[in-house]
Amino acid sequence: MIKEILREDRIEVLVSQSSKNDMPYCGDGYFFINTEDYFLCVLADGLGSGKFAYESSFAVTEEAKKYHDKGVESLMAICNSTLVNKRGAAVSVLKLYYDTKEFVYSSVGNIRFFLYNPESDKLVYPLPVTGYLSGRQQKYHTQRFKYEPNAKFILHSDGLQLQGAKAILKTYSSLEQNAKVILQNNPIHSDDTTLILGSLLS
Repeated sequence: MIKEILREDRIEVLVSQSSKNDMPYCGDGYFFINTEDYFLCVLADGLGSGKFAYESSFAVTEEAKKYHDKGVESLMAICNSTLVNKRGAAVSVLKLYYDTKEFVYSSVGNIRFFLYNPESDKLVYPLPVTGYLSGRQQKYHTQRFKYEPNAKFILHSDGLQLQGAKAILKTYSSLEQNAKVILQNNPIHSDDTTLILGSLLS
């Protein structure tokens, strides 16, 4: 189910989210913000499902709202510290800087990120770091990627089984078309599922 769409001068974003078996609580949480200088997106997948999973992911996104101006590693540490005495969550933090035309990305757990650069026809796919955030001290693997004009990206929780990301991002022009194709291939709601699609317009 499409939950939110952002259309601005430099970026478009579409978010689709559904809960496991249409339960009242979704264990996935997300937050994004677009400013003059950067775009930030945080996706959290609380362990398990139901209310306790929701509480973990909600805690992460609330911290991201408060500290969205921080760097990616700092945000990961802040999100981690808020999960003390909670169930824990897989967390990805993605920050795009318009002046340097680069993404900075860090993730722990089963969340996937794809970046498609159309000029070079290359798909960037950072390998996920296993585990989850739970308040324990942890090292974060932060990576930087350049993006090209009209680049597209996908961030999704593990409720979605995505194959052929490059073909989808390359073939279909609009985010709505991209989302439709991806979601048609994933009709089973046996887990909380969040899909975030983005397109860079310059």
